[in-house]
Amino acid sequence: MQIVAPMPYFGGKRTVAPRIWQALGDVGCYVEPFAGSLAVLLARPGKRHGVETVNDADGLLSNFWRAVAADPEAVARFADWPVNECDLHARHLWLIGQRESLTERLCSDPDWYDAKAAGWWCWGACCWIGSGWCAGDGPWTTDGERLVKRDDLGNAGMGIHRKLPHLSNAGQGIQEWFAALSDRLRGVRVACGDWSRVCGDSVLRAGTPPVGIVLDPPYAEGMDLYAGSEAGATASLWADVCAYAVDVGSRPNVRVVLCGYAGTFAPPAGWQTVEWKARGGYGSQGDGDGRANASRERLWLSPACLGATQRSLFDP
Repeated sequence: MQIVAPMPYFGGKRTVAPRIWQALGDVGCYVEPFAGSLAVLLARPGKRHGVETVNDADGLLSNFWRAVAADPEAVARFADWPVNECDLHARHLWLIGQRESLTERLCSDPDWYDAKAAGWWCWGACCWIGSGWCAGDGPWTTDGERLVKRDDLGNAGMGIHRKLPHLSNAGQGIQEWFAALSDRLRGVRVACGDWSRVCGDSVLRAGTPPVGIVLDPPYAEGMDLYAGSEAGATASLWADVCAYAVDVGSRPNVRVVLCGYAGTFAPPAGWQTVEWKARGGYGSQGDGDGRANASRERLWLSPACLGATQRSLFDP
């Protein structure tokens, strides 16, 4: 049975992951600079092979994956907690206060992790409605000492979502689930920092060719749903990632899959486009933009990708 992430995650690629692996094939080096929920890595068919490197700039997210890999029992213990709104806001405040120092320690020590922060972050992500969990810019934020409600943002649907559905489905206990994740992540290099750190030649040459790279950055639209992101910075990031994709995607031994919305990337000659439809996401809870954007999802496959003649995920 495929192992999946224990928390909901906006922008995850679990639905389209099989198509991504169809394009990548059995690569000897796999790199995912914007790891998120690790939906693509966890969907890799067959036994793990070669060198696998994942990265995310969000220290709380990277800490979760590093802690699960190192001490799944401890993380599961902190994640196994009943839904309580007071606890949710208190832990939200605590985690926001920990983000900066936690990220610094993750970047300076490849073996460091915080199991309590990991478990509390995962528990809260399963309880929280919509976007804004630990972003520090939602209706609930912090002034450095206290939790403060920002009434100017209106009702974004924040609050208790559901009772840890991911941590208790399919009859699988939390301990067993996290242990399975730990087994899968054994040997996976979990980095935390700027995406370009894991995209240089030193990383791409770590395994035997071919190299597979999945680029799933915050999209040029909808950037407000990502923790700590700003409109201008995200647009610039998108442009940088697209330029990198075109450059490295021209190599015959590198297979690149770029994820984004239709109309935001002009693929060069030899690249192919795959249309797919995502679930509505957080946006579907509001004015319907999430449902509209779900039909705009695209994968762009570099010339070295396998089986790239199919133009749509739904073609025969």
